[in-house]
Amino acid sequence: MSWKIKAEQPSRSVVSQRWAVFLCLSSFCLGMIFTNRMWTVPEPRGIARTTAYEAKKLKLVSEGCDSKSLDEKDVKRVSRNIFGEVFKTHNAIQTLDKTISNLEMELAAAKAAQESIQSGSPSSDDLKSSLSSGRRRYLMVVGINTAFSSRKRRDSVRATWVPQGEKRKKLEEEKGIIIRFVIGHSATSGGILDRAIEVEDKKHGDFLRLDHVEGYLELSAKTKTYFATAVATWDADFYVKVDDDVHVNIATLGETLVRHRSKRRVYIGCMKSGPVLSQKGVRYHEPEHWKFGEAGNKYFRHATGQLYAISKDLATYISIHQHVLHKYANEDVSLGSWFIGLDVEHIDDRRLCCGTPPDCEWKAQAGNVCVASFDWSCSGICKSAERIKEVHRRCGEGEKTLWSATF
Repeated sequence: MSWKIKAEQPSRSVVSQRWAVFLCLSSFCLGMIFTNRMWTVPEPRGIARTTAYEAKKLKLVSEGCDSKSLDEKDVKRVSRNIFGEVFKTHNAIQTLDKTISNLEMELAAAKAAQESIQSGSPSSDDLKSSLSSGRRRYLMVVGINTAFSSRKRRDSVRATWVPQGEKRKKLEEEKGIIIRFVIGHSATSGGILDRAIEVEDKKHGDFLRLDHVEGYLELSAKTKTYFATAVATWDADFYVKVDDDVHVNIATLGETLVRHRSKRRVYIGCMKSGPVLSQKGVRYHEPEHWKFGEAGNKYFRHATGQLYAISKDLATYISIHQHVLHKYANEDVSLGSWFIGLDVEHIDDRRLCCGTPPDCEWKAQAGNVCVASFDWSCSGICKSAERIKEVHRRCGEGEKTLWSATF
């Protein structure tokens, strides 16, 4: 029995050693795992950990310090400076070009005024007084187109919407509005018709005499001469043409034009595009109808002739080029043709062509006061000498509105 016990002892010790090694290794591994999970190495104080975003930022900064990158930035900076200088130079050239253009127009207007004085034009008195007293700036010059046979019409206009005497002078001085009846002279200059106008002008002092022979077929030439004479006589923002059988609200007209004061080349009126009439004998027949294409074609857009306004630049353009501007049979078509090809803004304002009562009356009651009123069927107020007072009573803006208006 003793021998058996002794024989079993070596075997038991060997197993114990193997288990000891295994247990040691297992303990070591468990210790490493336990240490990594549970024990965090404290970061040194004062040293911040760099995040991925900050590392990327630092990389970009470091790349920016590269000499090649710096050179590229310098080139971009110089390029921006060059483009900026080029832009400034371009603006300076445009400003200079506009200034030269304005000076050319002023010179042309002054030259036209001087030629009118030297030629002894009937309008030279207005020119002399304007030049001697200095060229003040007006808001608008309103030229009322009239004829030798229209004395009753002129008197009806004076009795309604055109101020008279001291009020007319006040209108010019305080509101900057010039109003004149526009007429030329007869085929026999100095004859009875011209003398009658001279007598009327001495009484009222409200005529602008043109170096022009009156005649219905010469309305295009008269319109051209009017703008050339007006721009040479008065320095204004706008030049208006209106017929003597149309009712006008002056304050409303001024307020309408002021809205477009900043525009250099503007053409304001009731724009239309009527048919080109090729048949002889009809009213508004167009002898040069073939220029507008096939029969049945329409005119280009232009303002109806009862009332329209143009800015100073356009009036000056007419004055400079009046000798080469083509005249069609109808003066409103002629005016529209002169602006084709120019950088002109067309303003279509239907308040410049209202009908007579009840149309203009209803619009006034609704707060939309008309600038001008007339009958389309008569191309003016039918029997205007008798009816314009009624139109004025029902559609007029009121005298207080005119004197309280600020332009």
